[in-house]
Amino acid sequence: MNQTIETILKHVSVRSFTNRPLTEEQIKQLVTAAQAASTASFQQAYSIIGVTDPELKQKIAKLAGDQPFIAEGGHFFVFCADVNRHKQMAEDLEIDITETIEGIDAALVGAIDASLASQNLVIAAESMGLGVCYIGGVRDAIIEISELLDIPDYVFPVFGLVVGYPAKRNDHKPRIPFEGIYHTNGYNSNTKEIIKQYDETTKLYYENRSGNKQSRTWSDTAIGSLARLPRSFMKDFLNSKGWAKR
Repeated sequence: MNQTIETILKHVSVRSFTNRPLTEEQIKQLVTAAQAASTASFQQAYSIIGVTDPELKQKIAKLAGDQPFIAEGGHFFVFCADVNRHKQMAEDLEIDITETIEGIDAALVGAIDASLASQNLVIAAESMGLGVCYIGGVRDAIIEISELLDIPDYVFPVFGLVVGYPAKRNDHKPRIPFEGIYHTNGYNSNTKEIIKQYDETTKLYYENRSGNKQSRTWSDTAIGSLARLPRSFMKDFLNSKGWAKR
């Protein structure tokens, strides 16, 4: 096992940071690492917004699930799907790409490109001894946060990412066993027993972790999140910004 794989396998979400900010050089290194990620058809259909204004970070932290550590970390990135610049380029070239960029696949491409870039950034950050936490809660208030960040049509926030110096690290969460994730030559629907066993593993994890002990399983957590956060406004929002109309 090499050092890169060891870094990846040690990943945990960090929700407690010191107030030490990242340097401009660190930010540039991290974004450059993000840009080295694969991108569909070399579209580079994403943008990264760095939020440095303390008041703005406080507002986003409140809107994105009332999570104060968003404003306390070393730096806050918002990863966005973005075909706005493609639209501008096409207009300059007098080529109509409306059918493509208003299709559902363009939204998928943008979200995937942003995700690939962010994971590169995360691995780079953790290799530097920094901690990270993805913030899907940005989509809970996607309308308000888009307005705060002056996000135009054909761009939408996919998630936020806090990066900074950890004050405390969470315990490592056990993942679904290999056999429950990796299927050979076709999809395996018979994973109920694997998930049942995994629920026992995660129940022990939650009961014995160092902080915020609880009695719950992965099934409780995953299904509870889906039931609690339907985000039923998302399609209307995307359509209003030009996305996923076709």
